[in-house]
Amino acid sequence: MAATAIFPLETVLFPHTPLALRVFEERYLKMLGACLEAESPSFGVVLIERGSEVGGGDTRFRTGTMARLVEVAARENAIELLVVGQERIEIGAWWDDEPYPTAEVHPVADLTWDPALAPLRDEAEKHVRRVLTRAALTTGSRWDPSIEISDDPLESSWQLAAIAPLGPIDQLELLRATSLAGLLARLIDLTLEAEEILTAPSGGGDDEPGLTA
Repeated sequence: MAATAIFPLETVLFPHTPLALRVFEERYLKMLGACLEAESPSFGVVLIERGSEVGGGDTRFRTGTMARLVEVAARENAIELLVVGQERIEIGAWWDDEPYPTAEVHPVADLTWDPALAPLRDEAEKHVRRVLTRAALTTGSRWDPSIEISDDPLESSWQLAAIAPLGPIDQLELLRATSLAGLLARLIDLTLEAEEILTAPSGGGDDEPGLTA
């Protein structure tokens, strides 16, 4: 099995969701160069468990998402990328054959849409947009509360998980969902919990939705 390039980040990438990245470390510039040689450039994204994005020495969660490269722009001292999340992956083993992280990866089965879930998906969108609006007015948000999402119900379910004003550990829990019903139900629960924090008298809140559009 060929090694897959992996970009560990302090954020979660969801399927069908865009993510803007800035690449400046030499090891990841080498990774980008190798990826661009492929017919369909892509790499895996996993959440950092301990450590930081810069410098190495981090430990990582094993659930992630493949990222398809859609835009590349050279800037002073960095390369800016736009990627879109594809299928979910699970890391089987980390390899050390390259100067950048590589791993054996296994695809995670995609979730399936059932028309009976339409009311639950609509309820999730209602709560996510309401709480996202509150977050934008109080703690700040990286997503516009009125952002357009896909007309496809499965794609939009993942996108709602991405824009909800949640921290990365909550987002990772959603990424690991084993059913779409479970994803939507847990998304509603976590969003309502975030709303309670945002409306608490102390004014505290988790203002890290995890992705940049």
